[in-house]
Amino acid sequence: MNTLSIKYPSEILWALQQEPKEFEREARLLLALKLYESGKLSTGLAAKLAGIPRVTFLFLMGQYGLSPFGETPQDISRDLKRARQARYRQ
Repeated sequence: MNTLSIKYPSEILWALQQEPKEFEREARLLLALKLYESGKLSTGLAAKLAGIPRVTFLFLMGQYGLSPFGETPQDISRDLKRARQARYRQ
């Protein structure tokens, strides 16, 4: 396994009111979420990067406003509405 090391000033911990391990865990999660959001990683690989089970990652995605389907809830709602309208026109 490869390792990524990032130096950060202690003021970051003070500003966020976090302990080092807590900050590092959140930073890994946020990196994984961003790489998933940009389409560079699957949910499975992003979960591995975050160091959590895939099911947990899928749950956390919702808390950060991301969809495992690659669309926003508004996009899915709009598509569902269009599909229903098309069904009634037939």
